[in-house]
Amino acid sequence: MKKSLIILVVIGLCIGSIFILTKDKKVKEDIKTKDKVMVNLVDKDVNEVDKLLGNLKFNIKYNYVYSDEYAKDVIISQSIKEGTTITSTDNELVLEVSKGKLDKEKLKNDGINEMGKVAVMMYHGIVNKKNSETKYTGGNVDKDGYTRTSEAFANDLEEFYQKGYRMISLNDYINGNITTEYGKSPIVITFDDGNANNILVKGLDDNGNIIIDENSAVGILEQFKKKYPDYHVTATFFVTGALFNQPEYNEKILNWLVDNGYDVGNHTKTHLNIGNSKASQVQYEIAYVYKQLDNIIPNKYVKIIALPFGSPLRKTHENFPYVLKGQDEDYSYETNAALRVGWEPEVSSYSKEFDKTYIKRCRGYDNNGKEFDIEMILKMLDRSRYVSDGDANTIVASSNQEDNIITTDKEIILY
Repeated sequence: MKKSLIILVVIGLCIGSIFILTKDKKVKEDIKTKDKVMVNLVDKDVNEVDKLLGNLKFNIKYNYVYSDEYAKDVIISQSIKEGTTITSTDNELVLEVSKGKLDKEKLKNDGINEMGKVAVMMYHGIVNKKNSETKYTGGNVDKDGYTRTSEAFANDLEEFYQKGYRMISLNDYINGNITTEYGKSPIVITFDDGNANNILVKGLDDNGNIIIDENSAVGILEQFKKKYPDYHVTATFFVTGALFNQPEYNEKILNWLVDNGYDVGNHTKTHLNIGNSKASQVQYEIAYVYKQLDNIIPNKYVKIIALPFGSPLRKTHENFPYVLKGQDEDYSYETNAALRVGWEPEVSSYSKEFDKTYIKRCRGYDNNGKEFDIEMILKMLDRSRYVSDGDANTIVASSNQEDNIITTDKEIILY
C-alpha cells in the first residue's frame, strides 16, 4: 500500500511537471509570437521606426516621395501590413516616407539642378611635402602638376567641402545613383598609376592589418572621413600591373580599399599608349590587370578603365573597341566605362549627352586660375554645377532642360 502510494505521488509529480513545462513553453511561444506580429508604422515619424519595431528586425528600404497629404518624415505606407505574423523569410521591409509637399518654387530658389555638371577629379601622386618645399605653383611637385604635395591635396579636399561638394563614387555617378544631400553638389575623386604614395603602408599591426601612412593620399582621405562624416569620403584608384608598387602588401592593400569604401579599376599593365599599339597588345595589357583583380578581389572591383595618356584621343580609333571588349588567350573581358585625361567637368549622368565610355576629367593641380586648374574648374562650376535634391529616385531640373533628360524610371520634376 505504501509502495503504491509512493508510485502515485511520483506519477502525479511527473504529470504536474509536464503541465508546468507545457504551460511555460506555451507562454514563451505566446511571447515569441507576440514579438513577431507586425506593428503599425503608418502616420508615424520615420525617426521613431527602430523604437516602434522593438524586437522586430528587418533590412529596411526607405522610399521618399512628395505628398500633399502627409507631413515631411511621416510614413505613408509599409510593405508588411499591421498584424501580419512575421516569418523567417520576412527580412525586408519597405517604407514609403513623405518628403512633404512638393514646392517647385523652393527647388528653383535653392538652385536645385540635377542636369548640372560634375567634376571628376584626376590625381596621380601625393608626396609628403609642404607647398613651400616645391619650386612650382600651389603645391605642384612637377611642372604639370601631376604630382601634388600632401598639404596641397588636403587643401583641395578642404576647399571642395567648404564650397558645398560631397564625394560620390565614380560607379554611382556613372549609374545615376546620386544620393548627395539636398543643396550640395557631387564630386568624384580618382587616382591613376597605382603609385605607392596613394596608399603607403608602413607595416602591419599585431593583428596583421596594414598601417597606412597618414600623409599618403588614403591617409589624408581617412582623416577627412573622420573630420567630416557627411563628406562621404571615397575615391577610385586605377592600377597598372604593379598594383600599388608594394609587392609585400599589394593584396592586403586591395582588400583594405574595397572593404573600406574605395574602388579599384584598370590602367593597363604597363601604362600602355593604346592609340599607338597593336590590337593584340591592347587586349593583353587590359586583360592582365583584370585577371590580377579577379584573383585578389573577385567581384569587388569596378570594370572601368582610365585611359593612359588619355589615348586614344578619339572613339573612332581602330583600337577603341578593345578598350570596351576583348580577349587574351582564353580570358575575355568587358569594360563598363572609360575615363579620358580630360580638362573640364562632365555632364550629368542623366543627360542624353552623357557617354560613360568616354568620360572627361579635371586635373587636380594649380596654375593660378588658368588652363583648367582647380580654381578655374570651380569657377566654371559656379555657373553650371549639379545641385542635388537629396533623392536618388528623382531628377529635378528647369523645364528648358526637359528634352535633354534620358528616358528613365526616375520621377522627373521640372520647375
